[in-house]
Amino acid sequence: MQLRVKDRPALLVRHEMRAAKALCARFGAQLVVNDYWQLALEESCDFVHLGQEDLDTADIPALRRAHVRIGISTHDHAELDRALALEPDYVALGPIYPTLLKVMPWSPQGLERITEWKRRAGPIPLVTIGGLTVERLPGVFGAGADVAAVVTDIVRHADPEWRTREWLDAADRAITADGATAAEGATAASRAT
Repeated sequence: MQLRVKDRPALLVRHEMRAAKALCARFGAQLVVNDYWQLALEESCDFVHLGQEDLDTADIPALRRAHVRIGISTHDHAELDRALALEPDYVALGPIYPTLLKVMPWSPQGLERITEWKRRAGPIPLVTIGGLTVERLPGVFGAGADVAAVVTDIVRHADPEWRTREWLDAADRAITADGATAAEGATAASRAT
């Protein structure tokens, strides 16, 4: 699960982080803290997701010393090169399809870009995000994604709990259809829900 809190005071973010960390521990899920790497260090979180702007200020050596795993957003070749040079625990690519979550200066990346990114990332897991739906999940995994991250398809659905179950079922089908590689991605996709 990724904790994505934007433009809030640090005290509120810390409170949300602690609550999310406790919930994830209760249900055996991995918490990934978006952006707030300093608070993640202070709260002994074990995973952060950093955007390209965050890389300008993040203390990567401090995160590594604390054994905090790092995921990095990428949108173009220069960003992927920068991310791979830092040896992240995953790289993210998006938006794959048009997205409603936030205004993006990048055009949708498409399935072909997933294949290219996975080839370049090699063994580093590739997380895809942006406009993903249950119906698009087989194509995303088929193109080489290890993980499918989802927000809008669940939170804007008329029945988010039912849609979450659909995502979990789709992840199970991907495990059955594609074996171990898809299993890793499907497990992460189910946790992303």
